[in-house]
Amino acid sequence: MATELSPIPHQSCAGVDGHHLLGSVSPHMKAEITVPQIMWTVVACLMPPLILSVFIFGFQTLIITVVSVISCVATEAVSEKLMGQPITVKDGSAVITGVLLAYVIPPGVPLWMPISGAVMAIFVTKVIMGGLGHNIFNPALIGRAFLVATYPVAMTTAWLEPIRDWTIFRHMGSGVDALSSATPLYVLKHYGMAAVIEQFGSRVSLYTDFFVGMMPGCIGETSAMLLVLGGVYLIYRGYIRWHIPVSIIVTTGVLTWIFGGERLFAGDPLMAVLSGGLMLGAFFMATDYVTSPNQRTGQVVFGIGVGALTVLIRLKGGYPEGVCYAILLMNPLTPAIDQLFKPKRFSQGAVQ
Repeated sequence: MATELSPIPHQSCAGVDGHHLLGSVSPHMKAEITVPQIMWTVVACLMPPLILSVFIFGFQTLIITVVSVISCVATEAVSEKLMGQPITVKDGSAVITGVLLAYVIPPGVPLWMPISGAVMAIFVTKVIMGGLGHNIFNPALIGRAFLVATYPVAMTTAWLEPIRDWTIFRHMGSGVDALSSATPLYVLKHYGMAAVIEQFGSRVSLYTDFFVGMMPGCIGETSAMLLVLGGVYLIYRGYIRWHIPVSIIVTTGVLTWIFGGERLFAGDPLMAVLSGGLMLGAFFMATDYVTSPNQRTGQVVFGIGVGALTVLIRLKGGYPEGVCYAILLMNPLTPAIDQLFKPKRFSQGAVQ
């Protein structure tokens, strides 16, 4: 995703003609578009899932998202000021991190949790690492991983049943715990596919609700329809490539079909790709410029790795969802993948 692209601090050296040559670390992009333009376009693509989440889970999802965004922006501004770095909040990257952090936490969490996650995502994962463009891991996912590790009960139980009568203020106030519900992936992992179908009435209703977003889950990950539309628009604009999202989705579907059932080739690939955070992760997190490979072949390998790890964690791990940790496990392999698939030199003598 175009969440962490930035002009990278560069070093200058004198060329043979006296002019200065600029060198910087990847990623490199030659285009007329600017970093803020990319960032704010991504923010716009992330707004439809937020609007839908307000109607599905209640008005508190908007409050959680706003708190997360403000916390990320404030953390970045204050920490950069204290560390003597240029303040970069206008580029929109902290806003995207705040939105994505809110999108990967349950809608029933208290407001102090996104604040804690924001400090970890921005200060620890981004600013301390050197600022925009130098982070090894996706900041929003580190924020989520931190919250899961420190507040596991809230992060795994604060799910809310979708509101089907559009009373968006229902979950605000007392009585939220009584309305909590397990996610489909949790039901599938512990009770089997029959229990999931029973929960949604029929297999057709299950697929329809999953595609629209009418299922328990994190704030911004439930609507595959809106996330795919936003991702396709970013691909159309050339802000991201299709290689990582398609590789993740196809790998997850195929491996789930092979190994996800009671016998081989009996799993449900459609449920696997429509449930959990797969679409959000595939289009808006795994495609982060800084923490994903630059070359097309490397991007395919990266996507296959994310999809394979997602299925492994879902089927064999103790946690029913694996997209977050799959992406984080692949992030530090990005330099090695880039090195492995870097373009070949046409002539050794040309660089001597």
